[in-house]
Amino acid sequence: MYNLIQKNIDLGDGRIITIETGKLAKQADGSVVVRMGNTMLLATVVSAKEAKDNVDFMPLSVEYREKYASAGRFPGGFLKREARPSDNEILTARLVDRVLRPLFPDDFHAETFVTVELISAEKDIMADALAGLAASAALAVSDIPFNGPISEVRVARINGKFVINPSFTDVKKADIELVVGATMENIMMVEGEMNEVSEAEMLEALKFAHDAIKVHCKAQMELTEMVGKTKKREYCHEVNNEELRQKVHAETFSKVYAQAKTPNPDKHARSEAFAAIKQDFIATLVEPTDEDLKLVSKYYHDVEKEAVREALLNDGIRLDGRKTDEIRPIWCEVGYLPMAHGSAIFTRGETQSLTTVTVGTKLDEQMIDGALIKGSEKFILHYNFPPYSTGEARPNRGTGRREIGHGNLAHRALKKMVPGNLENNPYTIRIVSDILESNGSSSMATVCAGTLALMDAGIQIKKPVTGIAMGLISNSKTGKFAVLSDILGDEDHLGDMDFKVTGTVDGITACQMDIKVDGLSYEILSQALDQAKRGRLHIMNIILKTLDKPNAELKPHTPRIERIIIPKEMIGAVIGPGGKIIQDIQATTNTTIVLEEVGNTGVVDIFADNKANITAALNRIKGIVAIPEVGEIYDGKVKSIVAFGAFVEFVPGKEGLLHISEVEWRRLNTVDEVLKEGEIVKVKLLEIDKNGKYKLSRKALLPRPPKPETI
Repeated sequence: MYNLIQKNIDLGDGRIITIETGKLAKQADGSVVVRMGNTMLLATVVSAKEAKDNVDFMPLSVEYREKYASAGRFPGGFLKREARPSDNEILTARLVDRVLRPLFPDDFHAETFVTVELISAEKDIMADALAGLAASAALAVSDIPFNGPISEVRVARINGKFVINPSFTDVKKADIELVVGATMENIMMVEGEMNEVSEAEMLEALKFAHDAIKVHCKAQMELTEMVGKTKKREYCHEVNNEELRQKVHAETFSKVYAQAKTPNPDKHARSEAFAAIKQDFIATLVEPTDEDLKLVSKYYHDVEKEAVREALLNDGIRLDGRKTDEIRPIWCEVGYLPMAHGSAIFTRGETQSLTTVTVGTKLDEQMIDGALIKGSEKFILHYNFPPYSTGEARPNRGTGRREIGHGNLAHRALKKMVPGNLENNPYTIRIVSDILESNGSSSMATVCAGTLALMDAGIQIKKPVTGIAMGLISNSKTGKFAVLSDILGDEDHLGDMDFKVTGTVDGITACQMDIKVDGLSYEILSQALDQAKRGRLHIMNIILKTLDKPNAELKPHTPRIERIIIPKEMIGAVIGPGGKIIQDIQATTNTTIVLEEVGNTGVVDIFADNKANITAALNRIKGIVAIPEVGEIYDGKVKSIVAFGAFVEFVPGKEGLLHISEVEWRRLNTVDEVLKEGEIVKVKLLEIDKNGKYKLSRKALLPRPPKPETI
């Protein structure tokens, strides 16, 4: 038996979200089922009772998985079972992780696993928007210490009106789409894309989303009361030495503060200078134990964070000497890689991206086969972050979740500016950003380098896009704060906010924000957005000096695509029986041909590495789809000879009778006196009879002989 407890959330538009607990997965520390319509998510959380030795951080793991059975589907592939998480599942898990992680107590170090599974899927409901609520509700009904609750919602502006958690159908019409995570009091995380909207419009969307989240949080608080989990477990995961903490602070703070006020643009030199202060302090200790050394590192990190922040707030000095709104030096170059279809280098301070663009056919599209989303993607962006980019000596073990997240942000930033309609972009496009150096916002470097590489490749993007990462240093006691443009890696680590904004000269296209402090006001957010806009436009001016518009043509070595639209009813004629005709065209012209039905038309893409082959294939296809017209002249091929004439294929797939009387003006005994099978001959279409048969003439194209003279 079970003791079912439920709590409803009314979205105010007839939709109800139900949270239930006590029925499934009762051996987990906390478990809930969140339901909206026929979509159901099972969220569980389990936390170890003790922390492992030598762990001084929060070892949190968040997983989001979509079961194919939830939508009545089989997984693709040979094994027919769910394998590694898809990019979409990883991105959803990251969104949840980024809101939960800062809200665990600083001294709680037990391994904690949050798992959210889609167990029933209604086709048009976007289940990922409910994952944050489900994860938080599972924590709310557990005894795990957590400074929540939180929730996440998707907010979209559709036809000028904001909607919470829109459907798949409706979100396609949105010009703003954001996922927002927040507590009752504060926004913690934002990620999404926009169609060149203003900063004020984005803030309006955030406020609308936060109002909805407050309702979710209140419901979870009431659920906690209903299940009687208001008292959380006791724990002791840290052993501190207050005397040593005070000694570290007293003997190092002034030195660290002085070093923070001595700007140095070289991050490795800065790191070595700060490390030297710690080593000098350790040298003063008498026979320190291993535990002492670990505590010194921990306490010194706290000193470094405090000193750097205070130096910036009190003296306005950043670690590399810049003003708060100053962008690091930038240099760009396009066409660096001679054989890539498009390439660019974008370097800002100590962050560098080498980005390439490759163009291909529809056959190169990325196939998407998820539990809920199935289709293809013709604009692909991959982001690589090798260890050498930060000077680390470690192996590269493949693509990590961070790389997928950063690549997705850059993809969102650029995709609305890449032509997507049939006429302007028949190509599949892949961008690859390889980060060669990193010290702050390599994802924004990817956006800038991606813009340049697309233009270098000759892709006619609508507008260039640039991006910038903003930071924040604040002191809640004094009320002082500083918004930082183009943050360093250290400023991200020691700061209170990481806010990435991308856009064109006309508005924002994407954003990603993580906030690490309570009480961040909309006024500060507004200032950060305004400062980000100035930074984006500054960067835009620089990249446009490198290349101000897309190249007019593709590179000479880039394969070409020629696209023609044919009548829908002619698709079968081009393909031929068993694909015989289209295969013959490809083989004889050395081309790749992709044919698909789009609406009431057929779209034919001809792909080859030279114009001559494309033209040859194009002429063959045009001949097939051409409608024969009486009076027109054709180059026909003699297919067969019979006693009364010859059958001539005057357009591909269409044969007409060339009667023996229409071969020449003179009387012939047999056709093969003049013609042979396989011969190419000019003919004129004289007639299409009521049965659709074609009557051809050769003699109509020959000069009429003079009449014989009469005596």
